[in-house]
Amino acid sequence: MLPPTHKALVQEVYAEPLVVKEIATPQPDPGSVVIKIIAVPIISYAREVYNGNRKYSYPTPLVVGTSAIGRVAAVGVDTVKLKEGDLVYTDCVVRGRDDEEAIILTGLADGSTDGSRKLFAQAWKDSTCAEYARVPLENTFALDEARLCGSPDTGGLGYSREQLCWILQALVPYGGLRSIDLQAGETILIAPSTGGFGSAAVVVALAMGARVVAAGRNAEALAKTKALNDRVETVQITGDVEEEVAAIKKAARGNIDAFLDISPPEAQHSTHLKAGIMSLRQAGRVSLMGGLLEDVPFPHRFIMRRNITLKGQWMYSREEILAFLRLVTSGVLNFRDIVKVQGKFALEAWGKAFDVAWESGRLGELVVLTP
Repeated sequence: MLPPTHKALVQEVYAEPLVVKEIATPQPDPGSVVIKIIAVPIISYAREVYNGNRKYSYPTPLVVGTSAIGRVAAVGVDTVKLKEGDLVYTDCVVRGRDDEEAIILTGLADGSTDGSRKLFAQAWKDSTCAEYARVPLENTFALDEARLCGSPDTGGLGYSREQLCWILQALVPYGGLRSIDLQAGETILIAPSTGGFGSAAVVVALAMGARVVAAGRNAEALAKTKALNDRVETVQITGDVEEEVAAIKKAARGNIDAFLDISPPEAQHSTHLKAGIMSLRQAGRVSLMGGLLEDVPFPHRFIMRRNITLKGQWMYSREEILAFLRLVTSGVLNFRDIVKVQGKFALEAWGKAFDVAWESGRLGELVVLTP
């Protein structure tokens, strides 16, 4: 039975400090479930979102959050498979059921259309940094707890439940890799590759059977990435396009098949985007997942002559979540020894959690709130 009230991390006024307060516990209705939250991953730039620096659009007040790991606490009348007590992953990418262009990130961003803003404000504004959360049924995925969290001695993979929060970080680049149909045996450039999403992309691409050229500026972080697997080579981003193209082709032993760009806003004027495109083979593919805020120039003639495909990709689909969870549950993608929880924080310690996440954000580094 759900309690009448619960604790939640709330932003009452946009860009103002968050507060922990007691609010009414949500109830399930058709198309939703209520989960008891175990852990919520804190994205590295969370403080930049909620202090207004990133200018993400969302109405307040709201319960902040993102994807989460939890247990089903109550279900709606149309839930036929999930049951109370199930360990689940709930995803923050919510889509309008009658409008494919209405896409929001719960607790983070209300999208770019009238439909998405309505979806956020009237249905899914409150997110997961709370003891309980009401979430869309179609966004909630049962996890094989015995397999994922059981001891390796009994056929389990030995994950902690907090480690499973890394699913969100890896799903983002997985959507990009799937969008350009990355195949086993191909060579892909991932750039930049030393941040949280870029380094996760390297791990996922390896699990998909690819060879990886990882590019970045931080030599120490690149060395850790290279140590992942003998199918990883690294390249320094220097600011010289010709130099970078030569280094990429040397690392790849020829032209690359594909390129995943996952640039943060700070990489607006980086040379790696042009260098990556100029390193592609005939009919090479590019997935553009970066968060650049302004337009960038492209080598138009090279793209045209080489029949290059440029594919924009924001996040991922429900089908891709299911496919990704199969990769993890099968053990083909195993991140148990890669992901290290840098800190577990109560809701009241949200400021410290945001600071630790900001200072982390490298390969396998994970910070979680545990309501």
